[in-house]
Amino acid sequence: MRAVLFRFAGALPTLCGVVVVTFLLTRVLPGDTATYFAGPTASAESIAQIRASLGLDLPLPVQFWHYLVALVHGDLGMSLTTGQPVLTELINRLPASAELTLCGLFLAIGIAVPLGVLAAVKQGSPIDHVCRVVATAGVSLPVFFTGLLLVYVFYFLLGWLPAPLGRLDAFSSAPPQVTGFYLIDTLLIGDLTTFRAAASQLVLPTVTLALFALAPIARITRASMLAVLGSEFIRTARASGLSDTTVVLTYALRNALLPVVTVLGMVFSFLLGANVLVEKVFAWPGVGSYAVEALIASDFAPVQGFVLTMAILYVLLNLSIDLVNRAIDPRARRGA
Repeated sequence: MRAVLFRFAGALPTLCGVVVVTFLLTRVLPGDTATYFAGPTASAESIAQIRASLGLDLPLPVQFWHYLVALVHGDLGMSLTTGQPVLTELINRLPASAELTLCGLFLAIGIAVPLGVLAAVKQGSPIDHVCRVVATAGVSLPVFFTGLLLVYVFYFLLGWLPAPLGRLDAFSSAPPQVTGFYLIDTLLIGDLTTFRAAASQLVLPTVTLALFALAPIARITRASMLAVLGSEFIRTARASGLSDTTVVLTYALRNALLPVVTVLGMVFSFLLGANVLVEKVFAWPGVGSYAVEALIASDFAPVQGFVLTMAILYVLLNLSIDLVNRAIDPRARRGA
């Protein structure tokens, strides 16, 4: 517990820096909030009144002080585009982004880890070349291009999957919210029809994110397995007459997991960023698309709330990875 508190305290300066930088960047970006919401035919007096009502006519230090006071009280401001509190919007939209990101990460892990293990065990074989091709393609193709390509092939040409228009099609209604994850909420009430509709809408964006995450996971798994397979204790295990399956799965894979788990934390943070583009391509109602729409409208509060939320998630994610590493590697516990 002491180590956890120490790590969290060390992340506080980072969060403070995020608050300051985000506030300043939203003020120097092109575009005027008052002009945008006043409309193209508004007079200078109307624009000035809107700017005064939003507090944008105050000196920058005063604006920042008001923002900090509201932030301490848990107030992230109001969204001018939706008219709703930013905190409420983020809470309502975050499960959609989390469900998509986790599905993409789990699919990537389920493919990349076995692929990396097989590539290391059968070095120089066709499966090893497949692993290299997948890794190269994953880091070369932008996520929006992959998403558009999948939509064109599997929706437009083949018609196997529904239109990329959000979490559910027009003929389905959202389940009662328990977790905010449609796949879980539909199973809790036994609504298999809506479950299939939600799962079908998830396929293409999940595959898009998984292809993006495959490359680093497969590469680090292969490299870590190769390093472990060349270790002295692996040669001793083979000389003791243990089967290849036991050596690879029981001894090699367990010792190779530590760098893989560390990379998973980085990949998850990358997926949170890639979500912004994927959500726009698939009209996914998550926090990424919410932030993009607010940025286009020069709506500062949602952008600041989105960046702060992502920073907090990143800190919590790194803290979780540290705890998992301590659970896997006894040396980390002794070092702490």
